[in-house]
Amino acid sequence: MTQMIVASLCHQERLNQDLKRFNRLFGYNEGTFMKVSIVIPVYNEADHLSACLSAIAAQIVRPLEVIVVDNNSTDGSAAVAQQFDFVTVLQEPRQGVVHARSHGFDAARGDIIARIDADSLLPTDWVSNVERSFAEDSQLAAVSGAALYYNVAAAWLFNGIDLFFRRRLSWQLGDRVFLWGANMALRREAWQQVSSALCQRGGQHEDYDIAIHLQEMGRSVAFDERLQARVSSRRIDVGYLDFMRYVWVSPQTYAQHQIRARWHMYSLVAICAVGYLPARLLHRGYDPVQDRFSWLQLVAARPAVARIDPTTNVA
Repeated sequence: MTQMIVASLCHQERLNQDLKRFNRLFGYNEGTFMKVSIVIPVYNEADHLSACLSAIAAQIVRPLEVIVVDNNSTDGSAAVAQQFDFVTVLQEPRQGVVHARSHGFDAARGDIIARIDADSLLPTDWVSNVERSFAEDSQLAAVSGAALYYNVAAAWLFNGIDLFFRRRLSWQLGDRVFLWGANMALRREAWQQVSSALCQRGGQHEDYDIAIHLQEMGRSVAFDERLQARVSSRRIDVGYLDFMRYVWVSPQTYAQHQIRARWHMYSLVAICAVGYLPARLLHRGYDPVQDRFSWLQLVAARPAVARIDPTTNVA
């Protein structure tokens, strides 16, 4: 019996040593492992939600919980979410992603609250990368990452342009860098600190608003391009005026908070104004079977399936 106990203790010691080596290899200190809750606000996203949740199911590091907040969907989005046994479905009757987000964040139990959109497709190491971002910087309150676009021809071009401007704005905005709701995370204690100060109205980007109020409280917000998520390009599939109105909300959110750094965003507004037509053609002409541009796909008659504008769909 004594030999068995000694052997068991030796085995446990080897496991502990292996764990310490793993921590050193990936930059973790003892005690820094954090539990991650993923929150997904949803409004009529039945066509995209299953793929999003399947990507979460494939994570190397499983999140503590996945919370889908259904915001009065009429297309069966909640039923789709309920097909995944690891998902908790909440109902938010007040219309608007700002309300659905807050409901989910308030319910989250993890040390880190991660937020994505219903059409976000996460690489298998996304949760572990979220953990790494916060483990590497104990002062970090919130972080968002880079976009990898899908359902668009020449996705490499979209990705390169998007990353260029995210890097540029991160450098120009400095301590006023924004958060991006399709690929972001924040500490639960930071959410608890900032939640009562947040704006509840439409006409602004609610993810930007979180960053702005955290920064006003002296908290650190960062852009980490290692944190990547695939996102749909369907935002471009609207009329020109609707698209530009959505783009214009970015500097306007900063203007509503009297932040002079908004001037750095106007160059991006100009690029969007010029790039709208070719970008929409690349989206409309994308052939998902061949994974390339197709003239037949471009001229095929089919309705646009753009996302509902979250800055206007607020009660």
